[in-house]
Amino acid sequence: MTRLQPYVKLTLGEAGKEAVLARRSPRADVERLENESETMNQRAPRNGLIYIIILAVVASVLFAAFGIGSTPTSRKNISLTDFVQLVQDGKVKHVRVEEEKWIVQLKDGTSVVVNHEPDVSVPETLKQYGVPDKTIRSLSVSVAPRSRWEDWAPILTTLIPLLFIGAFFIFLMRQAQGAGGQAFSFGKSRARMYTGDKPTVTFDDVAGAEEAKQELQEVVEFLREPQKFAALGARIPKGVLLIGPPGTGKTLMAKAIAGEAGVPFFSISGSEFVEMFVGVGASRVRDLFDQAKRNAPCIIFIDEIDAVGRHRGAGLGGSHDEREQTLNQILVEMDGFDTNTNVIVIAATNRPDILDPALLRPGRFDRRVVMDRPDIKGRRAILEVHVRGKPLAPDVDLDTIARLTPGFVGADIENLVNEAAILAARRNKRAIGMDEFTEAIERVALGPERRSRVISPEEKRIVAYHEAGHAVVMRAIPGNDPVQKVTIIPRGWAGGYTMPLPEDRTLNFRDRYKAQLAGLLGGRAAEQIIFGEVTTGAANDLERVTALARRMVMVYGMSDRLGPMNLGERDELIFLGKELAERRNYSEEVAREIDHEVRRLVEEAYERAKRALLRHKAALVAVAERLLEVETIDRAEFERIFTSSPVAEDITIDVPAGAAA
Repeated sequence: MTRLQPYVKLTLGEAGKEAVLARRSPRADVERLENESETMNQRAPRNGLIYIIILAVVASVLFAAFGIGSTPTSRKNISLTDFVQLVQDGKVKHVRVEEEKWIVQLKDGTSVVVNHEPDVSVPETLKQYGVPDKTIRSLSVSVAPRSRWEDWAPILTTLIPLLFIGAFFIFLMRQAQGAGGQAFSFGKSRARMYTGDKPTVTFDDVAGAEEAKQELQEVVEFLREPQKFAALGARIPKGVLLIGPPGTGKTLMAKAIAGEAGVPFFSISGSEFVEMFVGVGASRVRDLFDQAKRNAPCIIFIDEIDAVGRHRGAGLGGSHDEREQTLNQILVEMDGFDTNTNVIVIAATNRPDILDPALLRPGRFDRRVVMDRPDIKGRRAILEVHVRGKPLAPDVDLDTIARLTPGFVGADIENLVNEAAILAARRNKRAIGMDEFTEAIERVALGPERRSRVISPEEKRIVAYHEAGHAVVMRAIPGNDPVQKVTIIPRGWAGGYTMPLPEDRTLNFRDRYKAQLAGLLGGRAAEQIIFGEVTTGAANDLERVTALARRMVMVYGMSDRLGPMNLGERDELIFLGKELAERRNYSEEVAREIDHEVRRLVEEAYERAKRALLRHKAALVAVAERLLEVETIDRAEFERIFTSSPVAEDITIDVPAGAAA
């Protein structure tokens, strides 16, 4: 069925048009002005092109009129002697005298050029060369009239390029004005201003950081009721530094402060201050604080302040470094002579160790609020914020999801919920189920599944026993986290994986670390027990085992031989958990002892894993064969297989020499 739209044609007179225009809404006027502005913006480059074409045409006409740059018809240059010979032979028809040359037209129709000195006549020259008077009188000679433009040609040849340069500069200026003058506003601040009339983010949208919200609530109260603090002589902190790993919600917290206080909010990144031009960064800082003072009380938020707030004197340019000039201006604006302003500066960074000490002293960033990775309670609260308004299936358990995501920050959890929603939509579901959340956790942590990857039956069997070895050792040795899932489906760079269900812990014991070492080596031990050979599949396990054993010896002092000592000086990223460099503060003899202790811990853990697998070999085989059948085993099925399998007793393994303490 086709739906017909009514079509009405109206004819209005002048009075009718005026009435329609008078009744037109202001919204229509705004749209008309926007359309006209857009049309003018589209027409601006076209007008500029027309101006350039007109200038080119005028220049071409002037060049043609003045003979500038013109190339005359190519004529052969001959010497004065050859010219005299042509006259004596009677081959010359006409001679045209110009200022510095003679154009000689021959009787055969060709022309040649004779160069001569100025103010020299043709008859006198021919007489000097002995040409008879009769021949000279029979020669046709004419003098070219002097052009009236010849006196102006040198001036115009200089003036025309200058006119072109001036016209081009005017064109650039007009284009810059048409674009809002941004091309020449280097020193203007690029901060985005958000008014506090309609807050989009409040403290209710920030979860998992209750202590940080309590610290920042005072800032909000000062912006709302400054007289309350002034009556008691209290001084609100000039600046608040938000410190934490990436993705913990530092920027979101700053927006929530502005939303709660209802004041203007200026947002800018630290890297937006510095440009290639000297002095631009300091100028932008001055302009930013001038705008803030005009809109006080307000908040300035500088994201990634470590881009300009690094230690001074560390750059290649010394004290004249552009970044350091920007930092100096920030220091002056925050706590200089003019400090009686209701402007609060909030900055965020994940590298507080590299900030300049002058930036962290009282009077500038007085208060430092740490926003660390959320614990299980915080992750549960963050999940509630992000699932708000999304349809959830009855089987969704947010507590279980929070337990499955240790180490996840707010950004990771937001991405997790979004991935789960995408998976549910891809499967044509009306609600997000627990299966989507579980798979989304694996996608975020490891990457997407690679079911299309071709694996031979032999490799698939090795992977099944490898993952079963991890799971069985982790279940058999106390101190490991419970096994949540075992799969041999490739995901990301992993051919298969065993997912534990870890708990949030602040402290770890030595026995727990030893149990983790055995669990990591369970895959390699299973390969050796079942196949009598090892593969490269345990490369990542060996890397993690070696790093953990070395930290136990050198950092945590968990070696009986070396004792409670911290060996080596390390430069680390505070919140990123990455070691940049290590400086040795121990001798070669101690280094040998460290290597011996690391080797002992790893070998003991390996033999412990083999012993556990031999005792639970029936469970190992049952789990591996089940993986080959269904590819994935959940926690309940794994527990059923493990508890129902028989256990072998009196297992002994020869410990290699040197592995004993």
